[in-house]
Amino acid sequence: MQVEHPVTEAITGLDLVEWQLRVAAGEPLPLKQDQLRIHGHAIEARICAENPDNNFLPATGRLQVYRKPECVAFLPPPLGEGRGGGLPRVDDGVREGDEITPHYDSMIAKLIVHGDTRAQALARLDEALARTHIVGLATNVQFLRHVARSPSFSQADLDTALIQREQAVLFNQEPVGLPMAAAAAVANALASEKSLEGRDPFSRRDGWRSHGVATRRFAFEFGGEHRDAELAYLHDGALRLTVGEVSGPLGYEARPDGLEISFNGQRMLAQVYAHGETDHVFTPAGATQIVAVDLLAHAGEGEAETGRLTAPMPGKVVSFAVKAGDSVRKGQPLAVMEAMKMEHTIAAPADGTIAELLYAPGDQVAEGAELLKLQ
Repeated sequence: MQVEHPVTEAITGLDLVEWQLRVAAGEPLPLKQDQLRIHGHAIEARICAENPDNNFLPATGRLQVYRKPECVAFLPPPLGEGRGGGLPRVDDGVREGDEITPHYDSMIAKLIVHGDTRAQALARLDEALARTHIVGLATNVQFLRHVARSPSFSQADLDTALIQREQAVLFNQEPVGLPMAAAAAVANALASEKSLEGRDPFSRRDGWRSHGVATRRFAFEFGGEHRDAELAYLHDGALRLTVGEVSGPLGYEARPDGLEISFNGQRMLAQVYAHGETDHVFTPAGATQIVAVDLLAHAGEGEAETGRLTAPMPGKVVSFAVKAGDSVRKGQPLAVMEAMKMEHTIAAPADGTIAELLYAPGDQVAEGAELLKLQ
């Protein structure tokens, strides 16, 4: 049976898995070819644990957050608005808290949508992907949204060169932007603090003071760069946020479906999930990450160690192309790793000399494990 059988099931309303079991039991096919009827359009998106912005490297980790849109599962949604309401279908075998390991395929779930027209199916796909929130490991959810909204895909100009042709709108996209990402992180911190307030006035952290304006500094990392923000608590209870050169009133309201945030003339509904120091921000426009740096926790940290080459993902060392003492040039292949049915070549980041190989072919290594030393 084809992997994409849910697409056929969506446009026919038939359960092909049931058919397969019936045929295996000796029963005839329930319908003949000329009895089949096709209804509308269906699209399947395969949600995988991988990083599209890093050459689609497989990712592993725990599903700290795994939220799906309202959906049906493993069964063809009833055809027509009156019988299915346009709900997407999600086929998966994992739950929030489960671990994605390197020992199996990287696919987490299949998301299938159906519409009367292709345009309607595309709109439902984008909405369903926007409501798919995964935290704990890299996934291709945002990449799938970029693909579905790209000119080539939306206009059905499809061929094997689509990704190369549309790469400018597919990779390294930032749909939220620093000002709103910082506003979401600050609003989430304020909402979390407010939820801990009690009757004791000293439990409040709203910046009240009898004289002057209280200010609070936030330090972030966004897009690989350090960013500072400052929050001012005004006497009338209002908030004013400054992020870089952008400054303005900050408003937020906690709702059952997220935080409604207003800042810099923009309004958005955001779901923010804090995982460690990283705030994962999901909005209808897309998702992003912003790191809230704890300045006290990181005080005194020195420069990162250099000369180390680490595994970009957990997997097995297939081979080394060098030995200790070899001179190498930038870009030269050094080792090959295998994970999730795929091989990945690790290249030298700079010219140097191999000081030591720390593993042997066949060894299993964890993500971030030092493979060799380069001087």
